[in-house]
Amino acid sequence: MINIDLTNCDREPIHIPGKIQSHGFLLAVDALTYQISFASANVGDYLGLDGAALLDKNISDLNMLLAGDDDFDLKQLLKLGKLQGNFDIINPYKLMIGEVHYYLIIHRSEAHFVLEFEQATLQYDIQNIIGKSISEILSNKNLDGLLSRAAQEIKSMIEYDRIMIYKFKEDGHGEVVAEVKNEDLEPFFGLHYPASDIPKQARELYKLNMTRIIADVNTEASAILAYEEGITLDLTHSTLRAVSPIHIQYLKNMGVASSFSISLLAHGELWGLIACHNYTPKFIDFKAREGTKLIGQILSSALEYRQVEEDNEQNTLLNEAVNELAVYLDRDADVISALTKHEKTLVDMAHSTGVAILFEDRIYTLGSTPEESDLLELFNWLKLTMDESVYHSAKLSAVYRPALKYTDKASGILAAMLSKDMGELIVWFKPEKMQTIHWAGNPDKAMEPAADGTLSLSPRNSFASFAEIVRHTSERWTKTEISGVLKLREKIMTTVNKKANEIRLLNERLKLAYEELDTFSYTISHDLRTPLTSIKSYTEMFLLKNKDLDEQGKKLLGRVMIGADKMGYLIDEILKLARVGRSDVEMVRISMETLIKDIATEVSAAQKASHVQIQVGDCPDIDGDFTLITQVFTNIISNAVKYCAKSVNPKVSIEGVAEADEIIYKITDNGIGIDIKYYDRVFELFKRMENVKDFDGTGVGLAIVKRIIERHNGRIWFESELNVGTVFYLAFKK
Repeated sequence: MINIDLTNCDREPIHIPGKIQSHGFLLAVDALTYQISFASANVGDYLGLDGAALLDKNISDLNMLLAGDDDFDLKQLLKLGKLQGNFDIINPYKLMIGEVHYYLIIHRSEAHFVLEFEQATLQYDIQNIIGKSISEILSNKNLDGLLSRAAQEIKSMIEYDRIMIYKFKEDGHGEVVAEVKNEDLEPFFGLHYPASDIPKQARELYKLNMTRIIADVNTEASAILAYEEGITLDLTHSTLRAVSPIHIQYLKNMGVASSFSISLLAHGELWGLIACHNYTPKFIDFKAREGTKLIGQILSSALEYRQVEEDNEQNTLLNEAVNELAVYLDRDADVISALTKHEKTLVDMAHSTGVAILFEDRIYTLGSTPEESDLLELFNWLKLTMDESVYHSAKLSAVYRPALKYTDKASGILAAMLSKDMGELIVWFKPEKMQTIHWAGNPDKAMEPAADGTLSLSPRNSFASFAEIVRHTSERWTKTEISGVLKLREKIMTTVNKKANEIRLLNERLKLAYEELDTFSYTISHDLRTPLTSIKSYTEMFLLKNKDLDEQGKKLLGRVMIGADKMGYLIDEILKLARVGRSDVEMVRISMETLIKDIATEVSAAQKASHVQIQVGDCPDIDGDFTLITQVFTNIISNAVKYCAKSVNPKVSIEGVAEADEIIYKITDNGIGIDIKYYDRVFELFKRMENVKDFDGTGVGLAIVKRIIERHNGRIWFESELNVGTVFYLAFKK
């Protein structure tokens, strides 16, 4: 049996439908020649001219027809927008066609200017209404009140039958979290809709187009005529863009005649939608739609602020627990006692109800956990399964079936691998959170057989409430919890390594490996340099003595010299790493403000990065080896400038804070960031991330930095988010 559902919609090219909705008409002109390349077939309904007859005409030919005014020059209007880079201050341009007022809305689509015309119908002062609405919305302090009031204000403004605020969940499905409706309608509040109801590419368009109107689902869309066959017009930013036939049928199945949506964004992602339904056809004037868009933007900002506020509150609590555990680890002789015997314990590290530790072949538990025999089996499975330093799941039993017998204690786990070789790890547990989800129709029944018995792709026909009991699932692990665990893991590993000489075999292996690496690196680097110098010298001599060498030969020898230079640079990096292990540390008091400002100036000049804003805050002095500390900050600041240089408004900030027994420096950038799956590889020798392949580097620098910091009995860690930025922390003992 073939399994067919609405996920097939993900491949529908909804941004190039080849049609527009019929409540307006469209023209598209070449951005260089101003000749009309596209026209909607319904132009005749508005202008009395055949759309095909307009193709390849100059847009200036329509001045009198469109405005009936000798002063109106459409080409000049387009040139003005072209000069400004957009049409924001022009849109909407009001004009008269015959006796009817129209709005002209212009945008650029690749090599064309798209001109969309729709009637201007607004008969009241929208600005005054918007101002009052925003004041009413923002007067609510809690999130539920904010959303509910926003729905009420939107309903008052556009007078649709039903206004819903629809929030997307992490798995893509949505829930109606606020609703205002006519009294005769059944409520949708609290209902959930499967992710397949709004396909992926539709969500991407919602991020680009803050509002979307479907004025009448029962009207036929108007085709777009093209001057050249086979050429399509991208309508990504179009207000008239036709609607997917699947979505039209979906709305008809719900009994909806007209629909309007406003996108809600938080941190650049689609938080949800204000979904508006009317059960008779209803057009909304462009300026009214722009008013609701403003409300949506303000509501988005309020949601974002509220989310940041909640995240900061959670971050503060969890970071306090991490910091206290870090103090215990420094103070206590025994690692397990530090993590389990004080007022703050590992359980406080995350919103968990229990934690289990496998350390030195013994199991330690806190709170509610599975039995020890079950823990041993789980630990063995994790050792085989975990490829990265951290693993988390909110539904463990879905991937590890034995967990079904203890879902009341461990439906969700967050595991941190301390040492894969030693088989040591920490696992946090969250219990089952049973919940009943009320779906608007069966989410697993995305389509039904047609009358003739055949299966064809079509939207759901049934929206009757369907209750699903969700079992064996815990609350999801937050980014804050995962980040906190990574930070604590780094601290535990640092502590263990310091104390490992007396209690761990692994430390001896690491020590031996470091010594062998030093000797090998130092010897090989020196042994390679002599023949490498000879290669480069003989190549240069050959080029000097053979002036008549053809271009191909010169090019090949040039590559030899470039390769020799690159190898020389790599040898220098390896020698630096070897010297860190061999050289004595000469402790002096270092004036950090002078050092950091000098480094920032040198890095900016060396990388030709004068456009990168480098801010230097407080710089407490530290004790350390001047040469080695200079090497550390040069490497970290250089990386920060290099990896944010291509960002919009690139910025690097450097500041230090004096804590009780440490001075902690923080170097922040808004660059490319580090993927969470590479966190445990950042300080490994010759390891480079996938997203830095276009940047120069050897993968040695951070390994050197880490070794220098360890030789100073300090700490180094980082926090990063992909495509957002990175923060490196350097902690030095007072």
